Amino acid sequence: MNDVSQNSTTKRSFTNRLPTTITPALRRLSMASLIGQGVLIVSGGVVRLTGSGLGCPTWPKCTAESLTNTPAMGIHGLIEFGNRTLTFLLAAVALAMLVMLWNLRKERKDLFWLAFGLLASIPAQAVIGGITVLSGLNPYVVSLHFLVSAALVVVSMLLVNRTYGRTGMSAPRDAVRPSKVVRWLSIAAAVCTYLAVILGTLVTGAGPHSGDSSSPRIELDGYLVTRIHATPVYVLVAVSLILLVLLWRRGDILRHAAILLVLGVLAQGAIGYWQYFNGVPAVLVGLHMLGSSFMLAVGTNVMDLALRRGKYSVGSRGAEGAHTAPIPHG
Repeated sequence: MNDVSQNSTTKRSFTNRLPTTITPALRRLSMASLIGQGVLIVSGGVVRLTGSGLGCPTWPKCTAESLTNTPAMGIHGLIEFGNRTLTFLLAAVALAMLVMLWNLRKERKDLFWLAFGLLASIPAQAVIGGITVLSGLNPYVVSLHFLVSAALVVVSMLLVNRTYGRTGMSAPRDAVRPSKVVRWLSIAAAVCTYLAVILGTLVTGAGPHSGDSSSPRIELDGYLVTRIHATPVYVLVAVSLILLVLLWRRGDILRHAAILLVLGVLAQGAIGYWQYFNGVPAVLVGLHMLGSSFMLAVGTNVMDLALRRGKYSVGSRGAEGAHTAPIPHG
């Protein structure tokens, strides 16, 4: 057997061992990605809040001579290098998902391309992180770095829903489709969530926690940008409560998603006000960043479920569960 035939046989043997259905391992990997992306956001917050943004002063190496942090760099080098290492772990998770989805790349294009997008975005995130360090923590680049992480939380949430069969091609087809009002409100909730997170980067960029004492800040009025940031949050509170009222009698996974959305936005709003009126302490800022990750996930979740779950519409009253049996969980 020549080398070409042997390589072809080896390749077929490897792909034959890969899953042909959605397995528990794939579900666990998608959940690991979602949790990991949230941890990365919090980890990035710890880097900034502890003044460790230049703990590794160069990129891609931690120092000119060392790929990793050294004992002489102290806690700041350890924190910054730990944040960088987490990115590579998440890339490994995304690559594992893509490999395991190879035999499903045609049947489940939705999953394959979401996993591909996740993997492709992580190196871009690493490069932006490098530019962040090389620019001396320019606040606009720092904001972009955070927003890429935010987008990856959204993609990971979509992957979780599809691997668990809540939405996408394997979602229950006997599920009653939500009314048009609920679908539009779910879109509004997600948009307000994303807008609040985006505007929150301006508040952060103008705030006191720069990641290093020498780093520049965005020259904006802190009170004004905070008020602007809060505007979509007010709308989100109203939209979330209306959604919960409309979905309360539905009694299925979509109602549970609305409950999580309401609890998340109320908690996040409370933390936001608490930190604002107490001088923006680092611990509360870290909790607020954790809340941002949670809100990105639950905002995406409620929109995905409302738009992609079920293919039948039976009118607004029936769709909200007035005469509808509970939908089986995905």
